[in-house]
Amino acid sequence: MPELPEVEVVKKSLQKYILNLTIENIEIRNKFLRYNINYKIFKKMIKSKILSINRRSKYLLINLDNDYTILIHLGMTGKIIIISSQNTKNKSSFYYDLKDFNHDHDHLIIKFNKNIKIIYNDIRKFGFIKIIKTPKILLSPHLKNLGPEPFSKEFNLDYFKSKIKKRKIILKDLLMNQKFLSGLGNIYVNEAVFMSKLNPRIKVKKLLNKNILSLIKNIRKVLRKAIKQGGSSVKNFNNTKGQKGKFQEFLCVYGREGKFCIRSKCPGKIKVIRISNRSTFYCNICQK
Repeated sequence: MPELPEVEVVKKSLQKYILNLTIENIEIRNKFLRYNINYKIFKKMIKSKILSINRRSKYLLINLDNDYTILIHLGMTGKIIIISSQNTKNKSSFYYDLKDFNHDHDHLIIKFNKNIKIIYNDIRKFGFIKIIKTPKILLSPHLKNLGPEPFSKEFNLDYFKSKIKKRKIILKDLLMNQKFLSGLGNIYVNEAVFMSKLNPRIKVKKLLNKNILSLIKNIRKVLRKAIKQGGSSVKNFNNTKGQKGKFQEFLCVYGREGKFCIRSKCPGKIKVIRISNRSTFYCNICQK
């Protein structure tokens, strides 16, 4: 599933290609996504201009000049393909390959002026696209209960401590909770917890101030690195073969079961367990 860095890269790519463009046509090929696409409402977006493109957690917000916002969640397998004015297919992020692109799963096509269009493609159809009045967008059920963004000033020591006081929840489950902190997913939680030398099963009420500060620092560090590695591909989206992000080359624990810990003086090996039905990777020595 695309997490915060992948969605951030999609946002940057869409800003590059469709910001300030005008919607000329919307083609709905399949309305049966996670939520049915409302044909009448979508057609009202024709002739509207893209004012801005934002990200909130794992959601994309495309704001129009008619006081509506297109809210997109990519779900498990959703992807946005950009067709340039040269009729070339371009990736909007690094988490999928163009060679795996199958037109049978094209559900929505938005055509803009300057001969540019975007395609929403989703094999499993767990993603969705909604049209919501812009003044009400942050009050929508998808966004109103989200926790702070990892890079925000609100996500700090005092906030963290206020949310864990007397709670029995374990660290991995806390960080995966979008009401506590928005945008984090399984990959980056595994990485940040490893970087902080904490056990993913530790009870959060046992965390010391230094542990919390380390977590905040490393969550931001791993996300910035992932965005940077994926963002470097944005410059190469004109390559019809697409460019993969490079962050997978820097993973410390995720997907490394049975391999030695990357810390030079640590003799540990990476173990995998299930926490809340998610694979959780950790070092059996430096994350005790």
